Amino acid sequence: MPLLRFAGRRMATALPMLAAVAVLTFVLVRLAPGDPVYVLAGEGGTPAYYALVRQRLGLDRPFPEQLARYLVTLARGDLGWSLHQQRPVGELIVERLPATLLLAGMAFLVATAAGLVLGVWAAVRAGSAVDRLLLVAATVGSSLPVFWTGLLLVLVFAWHLHWMPVQGMTAAPAPATAAARVLDVVHHLVLPACALALQPLASVSRLMRLKILEALAEPYIVTARAKGLPRGRVLAHAVRNALLPVLTVLGGYAQMLVTGAVLTETVFAWPGLGWLALDATLTRDYPVILGLVLTGAAGTVALNWLTDVLYGVVDPRITYG
Repeated sequence: MPLLRFAGRRMATALPMLAAVAVLTFVLVRLAPGDPVYVLAGEGGTPAYYALVRQRLGLDRPFPEQLARYLVTLARGDLGWSLHQQRPVGELIVERLPATLLLAGMAFLVATAAGLVLGVWAAVRAGSAVDRLLLVAATVGSSLPVFWTGLLLVLVFAWHLHWMPVQGMTAAPAPATAAARVLDVVHHLVLPACALALQPLASVSRLMRLKILEALAEPYIVTARAKGLPRGRVLAHAVRNALLPVLTVLGGYAQMLVTGAVLTETVFAWPGLGWLALDATLTRDYPVILGLVLTGAAGTVALNWLTDVLYGVVDPRITYG
C-alpha cells in the first residue's frame, strides 16, 4: 500500500534524526552549568564523598564513554535511570504523559473548533463590526504569552471570583464516586486548557478567515454562485479548500501545545511532563531531561506524519507514491 510505503520511508528518516537529537542533547546538557552530584549529595560533603557519588553515578568516566554507554542503552529501548528520583526514566514519563496529553489534547480541540468556527463566521461577515472585533481580539490573543494568560485567568476566575481551582489536577481529598472524580478533573482542566489554547485559537481563526475570503474569490466559487447553488453549499466548498493550509498550521500548533504545556503546567501545578521537566532541570537530572527531549522529538515526528496523512484526506489529489 502507498501509505505503508510512505510510513516506512518516514520511519527510515526519523531514526537517524532521533539519534542526532540524542547526541546533540546529551552534549548540550553536559555543557550546561551545574553538577547533579552537589544537588544529590548536598554542599557540605568531602571531596572523597563527592568522588564516590560521582563514581556510582558513572559521571567519573570520560565523556565519549558516557555518550557511547548512553547510546547503547538507548538502542535497547531504555531511557536510563533518574539520578534524583531513582526510578526508570521511561516509567516516570509514562506516569506523567496522560496528564500532559489530556491538557494538550483539550487545548487543541478548543483551539481547533473555536478557531475554525470564528474564522468562518468572520469571513462570512467580512467588513462588519463583528469581523473587526474578532480581528482585534485575535491579534491581541495571538500576542499574549501563555504564562501571562495563565496568571491572569488564575487572578480573575480563581482568586477573585472563586469559580475555578487555583492549581492541581484533582481536589484533596478526591471525590468518592468515579463520576465526581471525572467532573473534578474537568473542573481543574478548564483554566489551564483555556490558557494554552488562546494563542493557537487566535492564529487559526485569523488564518481561516483569510483563506475563506481567498477561496470565495476563486472562479469556481463565482461559477457556483452563478449557477444558483445554495449559499451553504458554496461556503462548504470554500471551507474544504481553505482547510489544507490551516491543517498545516494545526500540525505545528499540536507540537507547540505539547511543548507549551511546560509553562502552563508550571503556572497551574498540573502534574504532567512540564512539571517533571522543571523538577529535572532544577535537580540537574540528566537522564530525565534527555528522555523528555527524545519523547518530544518522537512526538513531533509522529504529528508530522499524521499531518501528512491528513493532507490526503482533505485533498484527494495528494497521493503517496
